[in-house]
Amino acid sequence: MARKVSEVMTPAPVAVPPQCSLVQAAEQMRRHGIGDVLVAEDDRLCGLVTDRDIVVRAVAAGRDMAATPVSEVCSPELVTLTPADDAETAVRLMREHAVRRIPVVDGDRPVGMVSLGDLALERNEHSVLADISAQPPTT
Repeated sequence: MARKVSEVMTPAPVAVPPQCSLVQAAEQMRRHGIGDVLVAEDDRLCGLVTDRDIVVRAVAAGRDMAATPVSEVCSPELVTLTPADDAETAVRLMREHAVRRIPVVDGDRPVGMVSLGDLALERNEHSVLADISAQPPTT
């Protein structure tokens, strides 16, 4: 029987409001040892900002990190999953859309995140990617 997204996702994703500065978003990433934060307003998913988004769309563009809100660099068009979807759907969507993480939503409310590492652990806990994903974050 296929595993459900709810079984492999990381629950309680970190989210920031759209007006949050890039510095504040990066601080959340550092605090939680993650490479992305969801952008949500009134418990509704609005986007996703990654450490790469910050570097490519803000740092490389010379933006003021303290004054630029995440809404200006986040990816607003997202592929999402529900907790009831199966893990194979997550794999297929990641391949089709060339993404490494997918927010899990209940309606518009973010409830989790599925990453490439989560799926690597689920598929083969002895793979190199699973080994790397299982390690505690470095600071």
